Amino acid sequence: MPSVTTDQWLEAAAYRRSVHGLAGTSKVSDKRVEEIVAKVLDFAPSSYNTQPVRISLAFGKKHEEMWSIILEKAEPILKGINPELWEKLGPLFQSHQAAYGSVLFWERTQTTKEAAETHKATGHMFGEWGEHAQGIHQLLVWTALELEGVGANLQHMNSLPPLEAAIKEFAGVPEDYRLKAHLNYGDEQKPHPDKPKKLPIGDLLSVL
Repeated sequence: MPSVTTDQWLEAAAYRRSVHGLAGTSKVSDKRVEEIVAKVLDFAPSSYNTQPVRISLAFGKKHEEMWSIILEKAEPILKGINPELWEKLGPLFQSHQAAYGSVLFWERTQTTKEAAETHKATGHMFGEWGEHAQGIHQLLVWTALELEGVGANLQHMNSLPPLEAAIKEFAGVPEDYRLKAHLNYGDEQKPHPDKPKKLPIGDLLSVL
């Protein structure tokens, strides 16, 4: 049996927050981040153990270079939609660039296709099940990094296809990979955020 109790595990998960205004430093070493991500990839579940999740890491200068590309690509797109949108998001993107590192979560779509062909009765479900696997991996990595002492926030640069294409090229991943989420991390420069307000449990939980 693990030494950690159920309440300790839940307390760790509850500590996770979206932390912004991160520093360009990390008290957690690159090697330790790699170890954490490798452990998550080794044990996190996926439907039929298909393992569609892939992860890339960008530390320090590589993180900064990647965000320079994102900013360069994003500015004309967002200004073209609405100049006020860039005025709002530009500084936010720059704050992400100022963080220390990135954890990029990908779906290997070939895995999803192969699983659907192998398990034809449930083939139509593997896209949805892949999203479940993504969420599990993301939450585990995010929680672990915050327990190690850094802050993190989860972004979705795949919302603009040109940005996803630029990140794929920068990361050098295969063409069939799809970017699902982008976790920025770094040392926290402000007090850890409080728990956000939630709906009453009675609105969320029912017992049959």
